Amino acid sequence: MAFHKKEEFTQKEQDLANFAKAMSHPARIAILKVLAQRNECICGEIVDILPLAQSTVSQHLKELKNAGLISGTVDGPRSCYCINWKAFEKFNNEFTSLFNNLKVKNEKACC
Repeated sequence: MAFHKKEEFTQKEQDLANFAKAMSHPARIAILKVLAQRNECICGEIVDILPLAQSTVSQHLKELKNAGLISGTVDGPRSCYCINWKAFEKFNNEFTSLFNNLKVKNEKACC
Protein backbone atom coordinates (compact mmCIF):
# COMPACT_ATOMS: atom_id res chain seq x y z
CA MET A 1 0.00 0.00 0.00
CA ALA A 2 1.50 3.33 -1.10
CA PHE A 3 1.09 6.49 0.94
CA HIS A 4 2.50 9.99 0.87
CA LYS A 5 5.13 10.98 3.37
CA LYS A 6 4.57 14.73 3.00
CA GLU A 7 3.19 14.83 6.52
CA GLU A 8 6.67 13.88 7.74
CA PHE A 9 7.85 17.38 6.78
CA THR A 10 7.02 20.72 8.37
CA GLN A 11 4.26 22.86 6.92
CA LYS A 12 6.87 25.48 6.00
CA GLU A 13 8.85 22.89 4.02
CA GLN A 14 5.69 21.75 2.25
CA ASP A 15 4.70 25.36 1.45
CA LEU A 16 8.14 26.16 0.04
CA ALA A 17 8.06 23.02 -2.10
CA ASN A 18 4.60 23.89 -3.43
CA PHE A 19 5.76 27.42 -4.25
CA ALA A 20 8.83 26.07 -6.06
CA LYS A 21 6.67 23.60 -7.98
CA ALA A 22 4.30 26.37 -9.07
CA MET A 23 7.28 28.40 -10.31
CA SER A 24 8.95 25.44 -12.03
CA HIS A 25 7.74 26.06 -15.59
CA PRO A 26 9.19 28.75 -17.88
CA ALA A 27 5.71 29.65 -19.13
CA ARG A 28 4.65 30.49 -15.57
CA ILE A 29 7.71 32.70 -15.14
CA ALA A 30 6.81 34.47 -18.40
CA ILE A 31 3.19 34.91 -17.26
CA LEU A 32 4.37 36.42 -13.97
CA LYS A 33 6.64 38.83 -15.87
CA VAL A 34 3.69 39.98 -18.00
CA LEU A 35 1.49 40.43 -14.93
CA ALA A 36 4.24 42.36 -13.11
CA GLN A 37 4.70 44.72 -16.06
CA ARG A 38 1.01 45.44 -16.43
CA ASN A 39 -0.02 45.02 -12.78
CA GLU A 40 -3.24 43.49 -14.13
CA CYS A 41 -3.92 41.56 -17.28
CA ILE A 42 -6.72 39.89 -19.17
CA CYS A 43 -6.04 36.27 -20.11
CA GLY A 44 -6.44 36.99 -23.83
CA GLU A 45 -3.66 39.57 -23.69
CA ILE A 46 -1.31 37.00 -22.18
CA VAL A 47 -2.18 34.60 -25.00
CA ASP A 48 -1.32 37.31 -27.55
CA ILE A 49 2.10 37.86 -25.96
CA LEU A 50 3.20 34.28 -25.31
CA PRO A 51 3.73 31.57 -27.94
CA LEU A 52 1.16 29.31 -26.24
CA ALA A 53 -2.41 28.26 -26.92
CA GLN A 54 -5.18 29.83 -24.85
CA SER A 55 -5.90 26.52 -23.14
CA THR A 56 -2.24 26.15 -22.15
CA VAL A 57 -2.10 29.67 -20.74
CA SER A 58 -5.32 28.98 -18.82
CA GLN A 59 -3.82 25.82 -17.32
CA HIS A 60 -0.70 27.69 -16.18
CA LEU A 61 -2.83 30.50 -14.74
CA LYS A 62 -4.82 27.88 -12.84
CA GLU A 63 -1.64 26.42 -11.35
CA LEU A 64 -0.39 29.86 -10.31
CA LYS A 65 -3.76 30.72 -8.81
CA ASN A 66 -4.01 27.40 -6.94
CA ALA A 67 -0.59 28.10 -5.43
CA GLY A 68 -1.82 31.51 -4.28
CA LEU A 69 0.70 33.39 -6.42
CA ILE A 70 -1.91 35.22 -8.44
CA SER A 71 -5.48 36.25 -7.84
CA GLY A 72 -8.10 36.63 -10.50
CA THR A 73 -11.66 37.43 -11.30
CA VAL A 74 -13.87 36.14 -14.07
CA ASP A 75 -16.30 38.56 -15.70
CA GLY A 76 -18.18 36.60 -18.34
CA PRO A 77 -15.70 35.51 -21.02
CA ARG A 78 -12.98 37.81 -19.62
CA SER A 79 -10.57 36.82 -16.89
CA CYS A 80 -8.44 39.36 -15.10
CA TYR A 81 -5.39 38.34 -13.06
CA CYS A 82 -2.82 40.07 -10.89
CA ILE A 83 0.15 39.00 -8.77
CA ASN A 84 -0.41 38.29 -5.09
CA TRP A 85 2.54 40.32 -3.81
CA LYS A 86 1.92 39.28 -0.18
CA ALA A 87 2.49 35.65 -1.14
CA PHE A 88 5.69 36.54 -3.01
CA GLU A 89 6.99 38.54 -0.05
CA LYS A 90 6.27 35.63 2.28
CA PHE A 91 8.09 33.11 0.09
CA ASN A 92 10.94 35.52 -0.61
CA ASN A 93 11.52 35.85 3.13
CA GLU A 94 11.24 32.10 3.71
CA PHE A 95 13.59 31.21 0.83
CA THR A 96 16.09 33.86 1.96
CA SER A 97 16.00 32.38 5.46
CA LEU A 98 16.39 28.84 4.09
CA PHE A 99 19.32 29.81 1.85
CA ASN A 100 21.04 31.69 4.67
CA ASN A 101 20.65 28.70 6.99
CA LEU A 102 21.97 26.33 4.34
CA LYS A 103 24.92 28.61 3.65
CA VAL A 104 25.88 28.74 7.33
CA LYS A 105 25.70 24.96 7.56
CA ASN A 106 27.71 24.57 4.34
CA GLU A 107 30.53 26.75 5.66
CA LYS A 108 31.20 24.00 8.19
CA ALA A 109 31.03 21.19 5.61
CA CYS A 110 34.01 19.32 4.23
CA CYS A 111 33.23 19.84 0.53
